[in-house]
Amino acid sequence: MFSTGQVVFALLFILVFVFVVIRMYRKDLSWSKKQYSGVFWILLFFIGFIALLVFMKYSLKS
Repeated sequence: MFSTGQVVFALLFILVFVFVVIRMYRKDLSWSKKQYSGVFWILLFFIGFIALLVFMKYSLKS
């Protein structure tokens, strides 16, 4: 199905890609923590809002 060269290329590509992604993630970790510090509260608000809509839907249905 695949030639030996294609398999070797795919394995090397995956290894290099994973290495670069991990390296960039570690490099940007401190910046990301500073930039996205309030995201948790937005997530809680969004989940609460959806829960409120579902509660209203089932409570007003009857």
